[in-house]
Amino acid sequence: MKKLFKFLAYTVILLLLVAAGFYGFAYYKTEQGLALRYDVQDAPLQLPQDAASLAYGARLFVSKGCADCHGAAAEGKVVFDAGPVMKVVGPNLTTGGVGKDLTVDDMARAIRHAVGKGGRPLVFMPSPDYQNLSDADTAAIIAHIKSLPASANKPATLEIRPLGRVLYSLNKFPLLPAEEIDHAPRQRLAPAAAVTVEYGKYLAQTCTGCHGANFGGQHVPGTPPDFPSAANLTQGALKSWSQNDFKAALRTGKRPDGSAINPFMPWPSMSKMSDDEIAALWLYLSSLPAVQSTAK
Repeated sequence: MKKLFKFLAYTVILLLLVAAGFYGFAYYKTEQGLALRYDVQDAPLQLPQDAASLAYGARLFVSKGCADCHGAAAEGKVVFDAGPVMKVVGPNLTTGGVGKDLTVDDMARAIRHAVGKGGRPLVFMPSPDYQNLSDADTAAIIAHIKSLPASANKPATLEIRPLGRVLYSLNKFPLLPAEEIDHAPRQRLAPAAAVTVEYGKYLAQTCTGCHGANFGGQHVPGTPPDFPSAANLTQGALKSWSQNDFKAALRTGKRPDGSAINPFMPWPSMSKMSDDEIAALWLYLSSLPAVQSTAK
């Protein structure tokens, strides 16, 4: 019996040592990623000052999902607390928060490159969806943010917790999106704003983070295993929908049969898209060939 207890004790100690060693590796790899610095040399942006551009920037701030993470007035908020994985916090972007120290180009780098001041990588910033956002649209969003009154709100501090580090070390968690973005300088132009496939494709880039590069649906990166998968947006799934069905879904959050869309789908933000933008997005999605969903 003593030999059995001794064997069990050694086994437990060995397992603890292995677990500690693996967590040490995960911690080191995370810190190594956080220590990287990125040199982004995009051309400086010029902010618009006219009322129409500011209004357009305000609408983009909502429809592109910025308000979902940073608050309606960019005052910052806790986005979600994922227990042992991490606490995601959108910082206060006004001059009452981090915005007081951010230049126009600092904000542009953050939006399109997930890179902060000094070239540091930003954590869980969804820049892969915005890396091709046009210079004009990016400038309009920043002009809106810069026009907002200062907020004294102090949201909680972002936290990377042990399981988040482990998942990142296993390439199962998109903790540092700057790692997957092309940081080469380039001018970014949007197609003419019209009901065309080309403009719809431009608008659809912000959907790829959840629905996948081919829009075939997938398990949303960074979410728990039991989290609902993003839908297949190709004609494999939408072939029974009409354009009016699609528009109604984005405006009301309900499918044609009346059932509610997964609340994780940011339809309240997308409802701020114009009728022409929704029509262009539908036109593009309708042009895609049906693909097999990878969602479970």
